[in-house]
Amino acid sequence: MFNSPFFTYFWRFAGAFSVRSKIMGIVVALALLLGVGITVQVRAVFLYTLEERLQEQGVSVARDVAARATDMILVNDLFALYQLLEETRNNNPDLRYAFVVGQDGSVLAHTFGVGFPTELIEQNVPRGDDHHQTILLETDEGPVWDTAVPIFDGRAGYARVGFSENSIQTSIARLTSQIVLTTVLVSAIGIVAAAGLTWIVTRPILQLKEAAEAVGQRDFSQRLDPWANDEIGQLTTAFNRMTVELAQAEQERAEREQLRSQLLEKVIAAQEEERRRIARELHDETGQALTSLMVRLQMMNELCANPELKTQVEGLRQLAAQTLEGVHNLSVELRPSVLDDLGLTAALERYIQEYRRHTAVEVDLVVLGLEERLPAPMETALYRIVQESLTNIARHAQAETASVLLERRPDRVRAIIEDDGVGFDPLAANNGERLGLYGMRERAELLNGQLTIESSPGQGATIYIEVPL
Repeated sequence: MFNSPFFTYFWRFAGAFSVRSKIMGIVVALALLLGVGITVQVRAVFLYTLEERLQEQGVSVARDVAARATDMILVNDLFALYQLLEETRNNNPDLRYAFVVGQDGSVLAHTFGVGFPTELIEQNVPRGDDHHQTILLETDEGPVWDTAVPIFDGRAGYARVGFSENSIQTSIARLTSQIVLTTVLVSAIGIVAAAGLTWIVTRPILQLKEAAEAVGQRDFSQRLDPWANDEIGQLTTAFNRMTVELAQAEQERAEREQLRSQLLEKVIAAQEEERRRIARELHDETGQALTSLMVRLQMMNELCANPELKTQVEGLRQLAAQTLEGVHNLSVELRPSVLDDLGLTAALERYIQEYRRHTAVEVDLVVLGLEERLPAPMETALYRIVQESLTNIARHAQAETASVLLERRPDRVRAIIEDDGVGFDPLAANNGERLGLYGMRERAELLNGQLTIESSPGQGATIYIEVPL
């Protein structure tokens, strides 16, 4: 039953209304159902009672006329019989007609004035041994209860009277209007009372809804005052307890996140400082040592007279030159001095120039609005993010071209790195399967920025970085 399409459709339709609308709808429906039920029941009972009384009155009047008309018929006093019928009509407002039929079937007296409807005689003819006989006739003026009573066991004819239901219908209509009016007044009072009760019942629920939406927006300061000690009040107390626990958990999470950010910042700062120190030592000590070695090998080459030994010395000098170039490149990659001296733009231009020389990827660099230097931590983070992105492109993307856009806006700095390579699954990258991307995201978040990856297999990749100023 509950899985039927009709029930599903009905529940979906009813569920679209608010709780207040549902309660008011139930109250109005019950009021209307009660009013209609009472009206129909009272009308039926009242109509049955009045019709029964009308039939009893018809029998009583007809028997009275039959009893009093016996002597008049026997002495053939038709005028007195006529006066009897007129008196009977005057004493009974609901009497529609009365007449007496003789033994031979002729009408002896009637109250129709001029013109007696002869077809009326055959519609109700009692037997001599009947106490009475009552039937319902449909006339142009409405239903009439026709009662026939034998006179002197039928040997002197019979008397008939007809009582109209018009007064009953009038009473029924008046009663119905009064019931309807009473139902409307009671329903109005009930609706007003239900509206007040609904407001009292649903107000805490609406407050809970608004507070829950605020909690959904990470506002854990919401507290509600319980209106009562009922189920809603208990729910409010539980909600307050939940918000307190959520606020504590959020505070602990924020403290942990702040501590993590501080530790990460110190780790990155220490890492950059160590990079700077190693790069300086490579440049100053190792580079100078290799340069001195190259100079002495050159001198040995010039002073050596043995051609075979001279060739070996020249090979050693070239090897030292290659090692010096490798040490220089390593020191630049560890911490380019141009980043500290000239800024981010110059460092990226220098890096991309070397990148083109060592890889088969054609890289375009576009820089907008960076005439002034950025804060040192931001320059370092953006440089490392671009460096890591291009390194990943060279290692994994199998790309032919790539582009780097660096743009400064009034409130933020935006960087976009795009390639036409094989792409990858961003979900796997978000799950930490690529540590390089995870480190890039951490550097962006450390500056309160956001890193977004858009890629799919075979469609290349695009990395968006936005850092607020």
